[in-house]
Amino acid sequence: MPVAGKSGKPAKQRDAFFDNAKYLAIVLVAMGHAWEPLRGDSRAASALYITVYSFHMPAFIIISGYFSRSFDMRPDRLRRLITGVAVPYVIFEVAYTLFKRYADNDPHYPFSLLDPWYLTWFLIALFVWRLTTPLWKAVRWPVPLALAIAVLASVSPDIGDDLDLQRVLQFLPFFVLGLALKPEHFQLVRRREARILSVPIFAAALVFAYWAAPRMNAAWFYRRDSAQELGAPGWTGVVMTLAMFGCSLVLVGCFLAWVPRRHMWFTVLGAGTLYGYLFHGFLAKGSRFWDWYDAEWLHSPGGEIAATLIAASVITALCTPPVQRMFKFAMEPEMRWAFKRDAAEIAKDRSRAGGRG
Repeated sequence: MPVAGKSGKPAKQRDAFFDNAKYLAIVLVAMGHAWEPLRGDSRAASALYITVYSFHMPAFIIISGYFSRSFDMRPDRLRRLITGVAVPYVIFEVAYTLFKRYADNDPHYPFSLLDPWYLTWFLIALFVWRLTTPLWKAVRWPVPLALAIAVLASVSPDIGDDLDLQRVLQFLPFFVLGLALKPEHFQLVRRREARILSVPIFAAALVFAYWAAPRMNAAWFYRRDSAQELGAPGWTGVVMTLAMFGCSLVLVGCFLAWVPRRHMWFTVLGAGTLYGYLFHGFLAKGSRFWDWYDAEWLHSPGGEIAATLIAASVITALCTPPVQRMFKFAMEPEMRWAFKRDAAEIAKDRSRAGGRG
């Protein structure tokens, strides 16, 4: 997700590799949403959908965890967490609810900050994960502990829908893994050998997904329900959580192996992925509300390719700097009026005033 510095210091040099990874991952998110209505008529679209869903959000979450390593309870970081995550959550939860009321002709759809609708689950999850960062940095075996929590969540149907806790807990191991990673770990997947090995692995994943498409419930990859809620015996939650975690890690590694390390034309878009993620949701849902997929031509190979290209183009446009500048008031508000100034800021201002004098 975008990492913006708000101090008076020069901005830290961004790593093109991570910006490239975030942009390519968000393109896959948009493509996955475009393929969803096509799965019933196309086994190929279903296979691509399953493959992409097995790693695109884990990749995003691992990178989010990696860039949360320095988070602590320092006032300025808490302010950024509130203004950059909590406030957009409230704004988009309200906006999505209004959109559903009027675009879907559902005027009584309730407002609720406790029941995230559609894409806003990621914001509330990121808020919770980042707040717990000091805890994960303190325990001895953070990843196994987070994985155990995810396993328990997958067999606990009583957790309910509040704050989408199933997703928060089942995706938690990826965030904690990101916290534990170091730069040298990412160097491993950037080696030539990793790129070569990733090709047959991805090919095998696609073949398996093509076989599994008519046999497997894709809702497992959403991680929003327990095994029992998916109509499966409880023990399958344990098996699927561990199996999907392992498969996701392998495919995330394969994905990162092919992410360019140098500055590309789309590198600058990596800073706007959260904008693209949240704004494309209106079009993704609108396409269902307004029956765009009823057009017969979309359910042909040419239509599927067109839907894929349109999704990639739209998400690319929504990540651009003009969109970021236009909607920064909602995504990254300053809100200085809402917070007390800490001692460090006051001292810095006094120092500047003294220098001018």
